Amino acid sequence: MNKSLLVGAVLGAVGVTAGGAVATYNLVKSGPEYAQVLAVEPVKTQIKTPREVCKDVAVTRQAPVKDQHQIAGTVVGALAGGLLGNQIGGGTGKKIATVAGAVGGGYAGNKVQEGMQERDTYTTTQTRCNTVNDISDKVVGYDVRYSLEGKEGKVRMDRDPGNQIPVDKEGKLILGQNEPAQQ
Repeated sequence: MNKSLLVGAVLGAVGVTAGGAVATYNLVKSGPEYAQVLAVEPVKTQIKTPREVCKDVAVTRQAPVKDQHQIAGTVVGALAGGLLGNQIGGGTGKKIATVAGAVGGGYAGNKVQEGMQERDTYTTTQTRCNTVNDISDKVVGYDVRYSLEGKEGKVRMDRDPGNQIPVDKEGKLILGQNEPAQQ
């Protein structure tokens, strides 16, 4: 066989194979592989986390009353008033003064004991709690503005895509695993 014929056949076969490979590659790769990311904005929501806050406070309380009707004060006041009234006048006037002193002293003694009981207080410590909410932001997604073949679009993604978003053979964005996006 002729050497130049053999070289020509080999070169022809290589040329045809290379041409077929380039044509097939151009058919398979008809569009861009990536969309260019123009802007990414995180989408946030506020999370409220309740927690209980407790503190000790001083509380003033009324002491328990042992003599609700102030009988002791009334009796002591009546005795004192009667003794004072008995010192005044003579005869029937003395009796009237003693009775009036006893009545007036009983009333005064009652009121004095009542006032003393109202001021008889004690202080104790009490724990008071209430619920407060701690507020924090949580990223729930990303609004992404992109450019694909000269057109701008927007899409919400669950992650930050970086500088580019992969595109499938049909020209749709690949947002996650097997999830082409609608444009």
